[in-house]
Amino acid sequence: MAPTGPNLTRIVAQSCARTDFSTLEDEVVDRTRYLLLDFLGCAIRGTSSASTAPVHRLAERKCSADHQIPIIGTAIKSEPSFAALAVGTAAHSLELDDVVNSASLHPAVAVIPAAISTGYLCNSSGPELLTAIAVGYELMVKLGIALKPAAHYRRGFHPTGTCGAFGAAAAAAKIMNLTAEEFIHALGIAGSQAAGSLEFLSDGSFTKRFHAGWAAHGGVLAAELAQEGFTGPSSIIEGKLGFLHGYSSESNPDDVLRGWADPWEVMKTSIKPHACCRYKQGPIDCLIAIMIGNELRPEDIARIDVAILDAGFGLVAEPIEKKRNPRSVVDAQFSMPFGAALAVLRNDASLDRYSLEEIESEDIRAFMEKVNCIRDPELDREFPVKWPARVAITTTDGKVFEHYLEYPKGDPQNPLSWDELIDKFNSLAGQVLPKSQCDKIVGLVRKVDQLNDISELVDALQAA
Repeated sequence: MAPTGPNLTRIVAQSCARTDFSTLEDEVVDRTRYLLLDFLGCAIRGTSSASTAPVHRLAERKCSADHQIPIIGTAIKSEPSFAALAVGTAAHSLELDDVVNSASLHPAVAVIPAAISTGYLCNSSGPELLTAIAVGYELMVKLGIALKPAAHYRRGFHPTGTCGAFGAAAAAAKIMNLTAEEFIHALGIAGSQAAGSLEFLSDGSFTKRFHAGWAAHGGVLAAELAQEGFTGPSSIIEGKLGFLHGYSSESNPDDVLRGWADPWEVMKTSIKPHACCRYKQGPIDCLIAIMIGNELRPEDIARIDVAILDAGFGLVAEPIEKKRNPRSVVDAQFSMPFGAALAVLRNDASLDRYSLEEIESEDIRAFMEKVNCIRDPELDREFPVKWPARVAITTTDGKVFEHYLEYPKGDPQNPLSWDELIDKFNSLAGQVLPKSQCDKIVGLVRKVDQLNDISELVDALQAA
């Protein structure tokens, strides 16, 4: 699809509205199933996060007799937009949800809750669900690319929340089979709900997790309002006072349509093996590789230098005194020194390691003082298409061990296999649901494109 100017929102809406399951290649269908399973594991385990309980209480109070949408991983039901809010918030709470390098955002936690909530209400089929997810990812990611992630961050915005409102609206509108005109209005309404402040970094509060849920909630609400005849600006994406100009000083509207669905963005989405910010994932892989490959012991280490991509430096590396002294789980998820300490001392940065017990452990706190974060212009040359990592460990006897990683584990170029993904799903969902139920969910997701009604899958996602 060629770049365009004044009619960008309309062209995007028309493209989304006319996309049909039959146009999705087999590899796109399989990849979308894969991403769906990854999301479901995060959503189910996320129900146990401290930040999720208040949202569940609110969502339960919003349940109506007419619209009872199951909230994944619970026995609670709510109306569609609040079900999406609860599920999106829960899924984003673990820092294990998928990510797209080029846009520096997490699409699943905004797009899929909106698609599932509206899909359950509309008795949508598996193919309709997968199509809505693919469309939602496409728009959300393209907007993130067009904003230029580093510039968007500098304005204090979290792209998962801002771009997510559009992706969720596209997914919901697709499920609800809105006309092209209604689709335009849904996007226009979503634009007034595009939100997400990075100020959570100042005190480790829960709002980062809320950004995903709010995007999903806003997307559903936007589609519902558009269906009822409410209008939104038809130039919300490209307009002088619209999304791209308002949320970034370096945005390029042409990037939205450049390479649209060729290939689909679901094919370029990465899975996270470690329960922390994406900017920490590659360095953690490097540290574990150095420790194991050279048979080093923690007591051998005098200093660690971790190169951090410039766009993520403010997220995980500074101020260094604060990053070496996390006070909450959110703080730890965004602390490179903490992640490095886990990699060296525990050989593990999984979800259970991001706990107050580990944060307060004496060996972790002492080791964080050895971790230094540096900028490396060489790493930034191919960002955001690539997120490479480089780490150097200096030992007490003066030896230096370095490791460079071009593609972190979980990137499409270094992927988790289906079996590895199922292991990840079971490790998360198995803490909430019995194994037999987890096995049933995996089976349903693997054949979701054959389901006539996704209620069979959604009902299987509920806790007793």
